[in-house]
Amino acid sequence: MKTLGKIWVIPVVIVVWELITRALEDTDFPPPTTIVSSMYEMWFSGPAGRLFLTDDAIDNILPSLGRMFSGWLIAALIGVVLGVLLGRSRVATDYVDALIEFGRAIPPPLLVPFFLVLFHAGLATQLATIVFGVVWPVLLNSIDGAKSVDRTYTETATVFGLSRMQRLRVVVIPAASPKIFAGLRLSLSLALILMVLAELFGSTDGIGYQLLQAQRSFETPAVWATIALLGILGYLVNSLFVLAERRVLTWHRHANRLT
Repeated sequence: MKTLGKIWVIPVVIVVWELITRALEDTDFPPPTTIVSSMYEMWFSGPAGRLFLTDDAIDNILPSLGRMFSGWLIAALIGVVLGVLLGRSRVATDYVDALIEFGRAIPPPLLVPFFLVLFHAGLATQLATIVFGVVWPVLLNSIDGAKSVDRTYTETATVFGLSRMQRLRVVVIPAASPKIFAGLRLSLSLALILMVLAELFGSTDGIGYQLLQAQRSFETPAVWATIALLGILGYLVNSLFVLAERRVLTWHRHANRLT
């Protein structure tokens, strides 16, 4: 009942949207039923043996998810490793802080032409676009998390004779993990956005490519169906990440309750 009490607004909005768009009869703003029908025909009317996925779904949705998660994982690895190392070295942070602020201020879409020239159209350009835009929240949160580790923990580890690598693995990374996960969660939504953006330039498949083709063909329901699909994917990916985060950081929630 508590869950139903939180989501009641969704069907209300859909009903209002349906009534208004049918009353306006504007082809640029189709009703939700038309959008759902278009989604079904494009992606979910396949055979049961393939989980009802159509050929278009397999040829476009799956490659897009592969690019998104690949770019996100690369950015997560770079951001966490560099962030933790920089966060534990004030001198190194002072040297590179200006470069970090400069890099994060550059909008990733502006670098797409540069990546196209550097890597040519293809997977490398798409991954570079995603990684560049996604790495900053992970890096900054990892730096902040590593900086904020209580000195008592690290000094205690030193007294017990732990090496520097052991202190990082046993003390610093677990203590910084709440902020690291916050950066990873934020970067995941950015990865979805940048995946679509990267596929608009020189791609021959993917959700972004389908969106571009639908726009060029003036297929308004298909455009809205693609936008709705991106919203659903974003919600599902975020929900799965939250579940994983809760499981990994169970100890952190228990510690907060005790304090």
